[in-house]
Amino acid sequence: MKETNYHAYDLFRSDLTPVLQSKLEEFQLFGYDTISENELWECLTKKMWKRPESKMLHQLVNDVYSLAITDYMSYITIEAYKAPNYFLERKD
Repeated sequence: MKETNYHAYDLFRSDLTPVLQSKLEEFQLFGYDTISENELWECLTKKMWKRPESKMLHQLVNDVYSLAITDYMSYITIEAYKAPNYFLERKD
């Protein structure tokens, strides 16, 4: 079975672009200037919106603005632990 990367809130992605850009600018003010819009969106869909509900656009905007840099850093740390370790010896 093929895995799909579609998320229920992807329909709102273009509407949320200015909000995402604003959040990225906020992160840049704190010195986190390497985060991309796609990485931010992935964090939101995998962490904050893991189980999509029936939310309205203004609720999604609030979710984006309420995401703290510590939440994002926690998310990428956990994702790094989930990633395969390429430094371990291969056992063939």
